[in-house]
Amino acid sequence: MKSIIITDPEHCRQAWEKYWPVQDIFDLWAVRQCFNASFKRPLSFHLIEDKGQIVGFLPLSLVEETGEYVFFPGETWKGKTWLEQNRILAQSPEVFQALCESVPGPLNLRYMRFNPLFDKIEQAGPDETGYLFYPRMHDFSMDNFWLAFPGKTRKKLKADVKKIEERQLTWRYNHQPDVTELFRLNMAAFTSDSYFSDARFYRSFEQFAAYLRDMGMLRITTAIVEGKIAAVDMGAVFNNTYTVVAGGTHPDFIGIAKVINLHHLEWACHNRLEAVDFLCGSFNWKERFRLSPRPSYEIHTQPNAAVHHGSHYGRKAV
Repeated sequence: MKSIIITDPEHCRQAWEKYWPVQDIFDLWAVRQCFNASFKRPLSFHLIEDKGQIVGFLPLSLVEETGEYVFFPGETWKGKTWLEQNRILAQSPEVFQALCESVPGPLNLRYMRFNPLFDKIEQAGPDETGYLFYPRMHDFSMDNFWLAFPGKTRKKLKADVKKIEERQLTWRYNHQPDVTELFRLNMAAFTSDSYFSDARFYRSFEQFAAYLRDMGMLRITTAIVEGKIAAVDMGAVFNNTYTVVAGGTHPDFIGIAKVINLHHLEWACHNRLEAVDFLCGSFNWKERFRLSPRPSYEIHTQPNAAVHHGSHYGRKAV
């Protein structure tokens, strides 16, 4: 087996578009490039060739301040990357080991899809859990969705929604300036814990929204209550999946987050989408809304550490 490392951006793009499967919005080179353009991390794309065939691919970026290699494009916030649905493309544990050994520093790989290889890789462990809504499970009917709740819970949720609706709730869609309001609301709520307090993330999302708009994939949902913007969510529609990527709510409108999230579910049922992806993040409402959990996985290694084969998750390299 032969290891190949690509650092030239154009050659990296070609390798990505040739080898990386496109199933999810985050699989698109142009989406990752929105973040790469702001973070400007050095690229390090690793391939393994065997008998003239590419059998392994690991697209990385170097986070220079920590010396760690993370998934391209390296859009880190407080030590974590943000983009999800990452993958290790390797035909066998041996190929994955060769990929790891070709990286000259520690790996910090987050938010990966499940890969059967993880059963044999000791450093692989569970990461955060993502949450999805599958309209088909409810026969594309919100009435059926409501039946999944105990009577008392259903009654309380519907009462909370009614309270907001009685305050002259209206909806606005795809009004581009509302993206700026989303950033403002998010930063007002989370201050220095908001991704958007980092100018690089802010610029990345501005570019992400512009790309989605140009491609006809952007969905901005704005809840207006008593004439004021109460909540804004930004999402992407791709491959019959609606991914909610960012949001902001106004503190004057208690319960508006529930209302806008239910609105997304209703819209997805009406449009017969396959899924609504609310991404990772341990927000209790995702479980309360009976969303389907989807685990993601992480791998950490030390410099030049071989990947040890094991039969269970959860042990990290030391």
